[in-house]
Amino acid sequence: MTDDRKSELRRLPLFREMSTPTFESLMKIAYSQVFPPRLDLIEQGDFADFLHILIDGSVELFASWNGRSTVMGVVQPVSTFILAACVCDEPYLMSARTLERSRIVMIPVADVRVSLRHDPDFAMAAMRELANGYRGFVRQTRNLKLRSSVERLAAYILQRSDHENAADSIVLPVEKRHLASYLGMTPENLSRSIKALQGQCLKVQGMRLTITDRAQLTALALPDAVMDEPVKRSARPDSKHNMNMRRTA
Repeated sequence: MTDDRKSELRRLPLFREMSTPTFESLMKIAYSQVFPPRLDLIEQGDFADFLHILIDGSVELFASWNGRSTVMGVVQPVSTFILAACVCDEPYLMSARTLERSRIVMIPVADVRVSLRHDPDFAMAAMRELANGYRGFVRQTRNLKLRSSVERLAAYILQRSDHENAADSIVLPVEKRHLASYLGMTPENLSRSIKALQGQCLKVQGMRLTITDRAQLTALALPDAVMDEPVKRSARPDSKHNMNMRRTA
C-alpha cells in the first residue's frame, strides 16, 4: 500500500487516534483491491472475514427477506462499512454490492479485534463510529415513520442541497429506484411524489433536480434538528455523504 493511501486511511476517525504501532501493524496485513460494478461483496447472514474501507467508487447496502429487497444505504468514500459485525463477531444484517468500479481496502477482522483489545484509543474510536451508525438508523427510522412520502422526498432534496452548500440544482447520486427503496417508497410512489413537488417547488430534468421555491420546499419538509442528519461541509476523508445515508453500522 502506498504512503499516500496509508496517510488517507490514517485521517479516518476510526484510525486517527490509534497508536502508531497499532496502525502500522494493521497496514502491513491490509490490501487494496479494485472491484467491478454490481459485484456482491458480502452477504447477510455470513460472518465477517474483513473490515472493508471504501476508497473509491460507491457501495450499496441492502437487505432481503421473503423475496423482497430494500436499500439500507449507499456508502461513499472514504468510509468503513458494517463495522458492527466485525466488532461483535456476529452475522451481517445487511448485504453489500458495488454500484460502480470501486477500490476497497480490506483488513482481516481477527487482527482488527486483537487491536481493539490492546489499543484503548482505537476501541474508543470504534465505539464512536458504532454510536454514529446507530444514531443514523434512528434518524432514518423516525423519518420513515413520521413523514409522508412527499415530506421525505422534500427533506432528502434539502439535505442534498445543504451538503452541496445550499445549491439550488443537484444531481441524484443513484438511480431513482434505489432512492425510492431508501426512502421507503415504491418507484411509482416516488414518481408521484416528484410530480407533486414539480407543481410547487421543483424542476426535474432526468437525474437533475432544481429547487424553484426553497421556502415552499422547506415548508413541506419541516427540517428537524433531531430527525435530520447535521450537515458537515468538509473535504476531509471523514465527511460521508451516503445519499446523505451514513450507514456504517
